Parts: sequence; C-alpha cells; structure tokens
Amino acid sequence: MKLHKSDPKVYGLIHKEINRQKDGLVLIPSENYASSNVISAMGTPLSNKYSEGYPGKRYYGGNEYIDQIESLAIERAKKLFKAEHANVQPHSGSQANAAVYLALLNYGDKILGFDLAAGGHLTHGSKVNFSGKLYNFDYYGVDRKTERINLKDVEKIAVRFKPKLIVISTTAYSRQLDFKGFSKIAKKVGAYLFADIAHIAGLVASGEHPSPFPYCDVVTSTTHKTLRGPRGGLILCKGELSQKIDKALFPGIQGGPLENIIAAKAVCFKEAISPSFKKYQRQVIKNASAMADEFNKKGIRVISGGTDNHLMVIDVSPYGESKSIQEGLDRLGIYVNRNAIPFDEKPPFNPSGIRLGSPAVTTRGFKEKECREVAGMITDFLKGGDKEKIKKGVKSLSRKFPIYEDFRW
Repeated sequence: MKLHKSDPKVYGLIHKEINRQKDGLVLIPSENYASSNVISAMGTPLSNKYSEGYPGKRYYGGNEYIDQIESLAIERAKKLFKAEHANVQPHSGSQANAAVYLALLNYGDKILGFDLAAGGHLTHGSKVNFSGKLYNFDYYGVDRKTERINLKDVEKIAVRFKPKLIVISTTAYSRQLDFKGFSKIAKKVGAYLFADIAHIAGLVASGEHPSPFPYCDVVTSTTHKTLRGPRGGLILCKGELSQKIDKALFPGIQGGPLENIIAAKAVCFKEAISPSFKKYQRQVIKNASAMADEFNKKGIRVISGGTDNHLMVIDVSPYGESKSIQEGLDRLGIYVNRNAIPFDEKPPFNPSGIRLGSPAVTTRGFKEKECREVAGMITDFLKGGDKEKIKKGVKSLSRKFPIYEDFRW
C-alpha cells in the first residue's frame, strides 16, 4: 500500500519538506541536494539486512551481496581520496571522529583541537561534547587581526601542551587548510595528525583543495555536504592503522551498519569521480567567492575578509540578534544558520554571526551572477529592505533553477 494512503499524516509532512527544499534557497553549507540516484539507493530493502562485521567477516548469514556492495564502496572511496584504507560504516561524522579517538588514544590523553568559536566542531573538544568530557583538550584558534590560523601560534601551543593527537579541521573556517604545515608540527611533538574534512571533502576529492594525504595519519568526513551523498560518515587512514580504526568502529562504538546508506555512498563516490563533479566543485568555490565579494562591497563584514572554499561567516551583530535574523530569512525562503565568530562575546545559541555557503545553490545551477543576487537579498534584509520584494526574488530564482524535477514522490 502506498504511504499516502496508509499514513497520510507522515506522507503529507514529507511532501511539505520536499517542497520547502525545492521552493527555497538552501545556503547552509553543511547541506546539499543528493542526486536522485543516491536517494534511490537509500530507499531500498538493503535497510532490512543485519551485517555486523566487515565484508567476508560477518556475524550474520546472507551477506553475499551486501559484502559486494560494501567492498565496492570501500574501493571507490580509496580511489577517490587516494587513501590506503577506507571504512564506510560510520553512521555520522561525529561517530567517525569518536572511533578515531578510541582507536589511537586512551581516555584522558591530550588532544590539540581547533577552537569551536574559531571554526571548529563540537567533536573537536567542546566541553559539552563527549570529546571534551573523555579527553584532555587544549585549543588553537585564529589570529585576532587576520582571523586566520597562524601556524607559528599552533606550534607554540603544541610544543607547550605536547598532545598525542592534533586535529586539523574546518566547520566554519573559510580558508585553505595547510596539511603540510600541520604535519611538520605533529612530527615535531610526536603526535598523530588527524584531519576532519567533513565540509571540504568534495573540494578535496575534485582537487580544488589540497589533499590531507600523505600528511595526515587519519582522515574523517561526512558524505552529505560538498560530497553530495547520503547522510553518513567515512574514515580514511594509512594502512598501518586500518585494524585499529576498524576495531574501534565495530565492535567499539557501533553495531550493525546501515547498508542502504553504504550503497548510496558507493553511488556518491562514483558520481564524485566524474569530470562533471570537478566542474561543479570549481563552480562552488567561484560562487562562494562571488557571495563574499558582494557582501564586502555592500559593507557586510565577512570573517577573515573572504573565502577560499565553499562557505563564509558574516558578522550580523550590527543588524540585530542572529537568531531573529535566521528566523526572518527562513520566512523569506532563505536558509542559513547562526554561528559564532572568532572571539565572540555572545552566547552560542544566539551568537554574532551567520554561516552560509554555496554547495546547494550550485547544485541547482547557480553561477556567480545569481550568488551575488542572493548576497544582495540578504544584505537588503539586514538593512531593513522590502521583505515582499526579497520573497518574490527567492521564488523567481527557485523557479528559474528547479531541483528534483525528475524525483517522483
């Protein structure tokens, strides 16, 4: 029986959410539109299968085809990122990070993480997160003047703190990560170097951002941001760490993997190898740069002055509370998320910044012209412009650049 007949309430809400995604402009940099092929792989009876363990070493019978699918996803991930080993089972980026810590450290060991307010992630040592509760973190941030990572400062902290592991990452940091420079610091203090590339994975895969390999010992990512796949996680590492990583994930922190999601990851990795994906990632960067430039021209402060990747954070403190600004943009069909800025004095739930990016609108087909237009709409809203005019502009762009026209629900 079709869902719209068997459970019209759930069906109706799903339908409304699909229309929201189609009719609005998604600028949240951690969101994207997965392809219809990726979505098709997710919605399969593969979800029915229990497959604890790894290909060829399962604890349940009937995994002949599941093994082949997961092995295919592993090989494609290794090829895409030029990695010696890949684990495609993490349910999320956070669980991937938890597995890395469990594999390489003991509880209480020292980790040097990227400060949350400067652009890091909760799992990089936030006191309210498992990482900050189970491990001994110190943090590096950004230079107060340039709002960029200063490797000399990182080195001073590392030499003083003597961490067993150093995290290099970006969640709200708009500049390139210097994996080679961090590697020198890690070697100097005898630490593992761990890169969380959840946000920039698509840029890395397409060669539009430097690769963490061979400089990093282990790398984690999500698959649903710039990589444009299903919601899930991924771990890549050097061959000598493969057994530690695999055991930490299963049986360490997870049970049965989500094999329908793993199938969708395999589809995503194949799409990411294509020439069209590289073209897409190049446009993602161009579009983000155009947005940042437009904000700068219109007097909206962009943190660090601009962007090298797919995202940026703008300082909205002169224009009101970020929570109300985000909610106001929601009502116009422009979706962003509030975010701390470096050295922010406001609380995390209502910080001084708004984070936005170009991956989803680039998937729709936006070029620099349209991204400048969107930046202009946001600026007009911040400065008290005509909300109805902005709303009409959002509808016009959504109709001009439709998404999921081939998707039938």
